[in-house]
Amino acid sequence: MCFCFVYGKAQRKKSLKKPNVLFIIADDLTATAVSSYENVAANTPHIDRLASEGTKYTRAYTQYPVCGPSRASLLFGYYPNATGTYGYVSGRDNVGASRKSLPELFKDNGYYTARVSKIYHMGVPIDIETGSNGKDDEASWTERFNSQGPEWTAEGEAELVQNNPYGLKPRKGGNVMTIVKADGGDLVHSDGKTAEKAMELLKQNKKKPFFLAVGLVRPHVPFVAPKEYFEPYPHQQVVLPPKVENDWDDIPARGINYVTSVNGKMSEEQEKKAVAAYYASVSYMDAQVGKILRTLKEEGLEDNTIVVFTSDHGFHLGEHRFWMKVSLHEESVRVPMIIKVPGKTPAVCNSFAELLDLYPTLAELAGLKASDALQGKSLVNTMDNPTTKVREYAFSVTQGGKSFLIRNQKWAYIQYDEDAGAGMELFDMEHDAKQYNNLAYNPHYAKVVETMKRTLQEKLKEVRTNDLDIQY
Repeated sequence: MCFCFVYGKAQRKKSLKKPNVLFIIADDLTATAVSSYENVAANTPHIDRLASEGTKYTRAYTQYPVCGPSRASLLFGYYPNATGTYGYVSGRDNVGASRKSLPELFKDNGYYTARVSKIYHMGVPIDIETGSNGKDDEASWTERFNSQGPEWTAEGEAELVQNNPYGLKPRKGGNVMTIVKADGGDLVHSDGKTAEKAMELLKQNKKKPFFLAVGLVRPHVPFVAPKEYFEPYPHQQVVLPPKVENDWDDIPARGINYVTSVNGKMSEEQEKKAVAAYYASVSYMDAQVGKILRTLKEEGLEDNTIVVFTSDHGFHLGEHRFWMKVSLHEESVRVPMIIKVPGKTPAVCNSFAELLDLYPTLAELAGLKASDALQGKSLVNTMDNPTTKVREYAFSVTQGGKSFLIRNQKWAYIQYDEDAGAGMELFDMEHDAKQYNNLAYNPHYAKVVETMKRTLQEKLKEVRTNDLDIQY
């Protein structure tokens, strides 16, 4: 049960007059790796503390389980299928110059807006290695800062656990699971530098309203962190997800993830090492979150700063022998999302929510007028009454906007192509939360499938007919 304090109008108006926004986004962080969500094996004390102080959303979903299109959707406020934004871009070219991004809305209303590291798409590790802007949107920011780091070339003990069954090459660059138990401390790496810059900006800009966006690149591969973060996670003690015989037999070909233990030629020991390294990367990232939040408190900014913590999408850690993102299965599309607002009582909200909802939520909390064309829904009412239902279901897409997920209380329905020509999946999430039994072709569930198909058709029509020409 949630008990809410009542504040006088004058007090609330005073405390939230031009509130600051501290927006922190991790990269590839699945909700199943945050201890305040459901994984007691993980260790994320700083994110957990924030969750205990804000509103924790247990059913938040990405709109596209790949970095670029997810971030473009979140930051501009439109579904990928509305704008055709499916690639590694900022999304600006697709939505047009007249539509403001979330930080741009704040910038144009007198806020100092700054980006530290990856907010729009950056290639990890390449843009981090070079310290480049990636696919950024310059119009969004007053200032922007990059955090260069060595990534997979960092000094330390290295191992490649993907496509390397015999351990012949300890390192490989690119979007692969290279592990580096790195020498040196936090500041050797990108996220340590990002936290340092964020702390500096909080101190420098405390006397003016700010929208500070902080992008932490871990736990995105490569799994690189100072070696002490690996010590709590001996890989020998990792418990892997169950391996179900013939698990893939009822999954359409398009539903088999692009990285698996099979095509990655991963032994069970390598699978365990990958999970342990992911958790170590999460702990390193969490430590940087702690530094930033501590500075916010020390500088006396907590009482007038809205804090958001989330991720762009999830990450498979061996479920169904799948790894990384892209798929529409639960571990890939569900994300942690926490919003802490001064004057609001801590709560847990189980309503379906989407990353798309952050734009109208933050605009409303700050008293800013956002475009009526935005496709997200404000979550503000859930902060006073966490039992408020915002959405009946979550909607996500992948594979160039041609594969779709409808996730409601009872069902997770995945459809490949608009005519379902490439297959379907249907899971009873009340009795099969780990999604092992595809019911889509069971005649007993034919009516459920038809209902979900209709819901998808209605959603796509709604998304595509939204008037994107409305001006700000």
